Amino acid sequence: MIKHGDKHIIAVDHGYGNIKTANTLITAGITAYDSEPIFSMNTLEYNGKWYRIGEHQKEFIPNKIMDEDYYLLTLVGIASELGREKIYEAEVHVACGLPLSWVRTQREEFRNYILKNENVSFKYNGEEFKVRITGCSVFPQGYPAIVKDIEFYTGINMLADIGNGTMNIMYIINKQPQEERCWTEKFGVNQCMIKAKNAILDRYGIQMEDATIEEIFRTGTADIGSQYLERVRKVAEDYVEDIFGILRKYEYNPDMMRLHIVGGGSCLIKNFGKYDASRVEIIEDICANAKGYESLAKLALDKEDEIKAKEEE
Repeated sequence: MIKHGDKHIIAVDHGYGNIKTANTLITAGITAYDSEPIFSMNTLEYNGKWYRIGEHQKEFIPNKIMDEDYYLLTLVGIASELGREKIYEAEVHVACGLPLSWVRTQREEFRNYILKNENVSFKYNGEEFKVRITGCSVFPQGYPAIVKDIEFYTGINMLADIGNGTMNIMYIINKQPQEERCWTEKFGVNQCMIKAKNAILDRYGIQMEDATIEEIFRTGTADIGSQYLERVRKVAEDYVEDIFGILRKYEYNPDMMRLHIVGGGSCLIKNFGKYDASRVEIIEDICANAKGYESLAKLALDKEDEIKAKEEE
């Protein structure tokens, strides 16, 4: 969260697997209840309904305004950041992002979706928030995660943002992002998760918990039998090979360019990939996009203030 005058700029990275702010992370799942749930942790109360957040991952949808879930998860992100600072009434500017190939066509409708209610009152984890949402900036995913270091991106660089639902690819040449060389592939970590679960079920007749597979993806291991571990590891290794296959489709050449990996899938590359570490950078901060959204939004608001000041002179 960044302060800008009377406003609080709060980034919400609306992932298919996780909702990230600059400082918090929660599973992007939401379950509605007509009465108050037994457990109050991660509970949103809004418009007479209760919502448990994070118990189940949300399914992939190509347009995030198809239902109200991402709006409700935006409120959760706002509350998570404000609550850290014990702020319960605030004017907020939301900074967020969309997949590279979709941002051109979906930016305005997603912005309107976030801004549909200017004044919002809700409770999160029993604490009441009164928020006035006065603005929303929507950026392309991936680039904000590295924008603070863009001065070092000389020569030819490929950026791959591997999320739960999609993989975004962008070329950056001599510090300049190439707008006509951006692509979005529906090849996120969730596809690897599904293959791993099916591999265990088909071979051993066991339904492995998502949390166990996520731990293997994140750390390379888990406290389970070696036969199950090796089976999941093999699926992860094959998935990473497929990732590099997709990158080569977009002319990735490790001898001619540097590769930068961001997003939740970066841990899979780190733990199961074969690559030249001197030419591949893995950005492990899962909140990197959210932090970049806030910085870019502040720059844009600062510029707007400068223009207004000049007009008033």
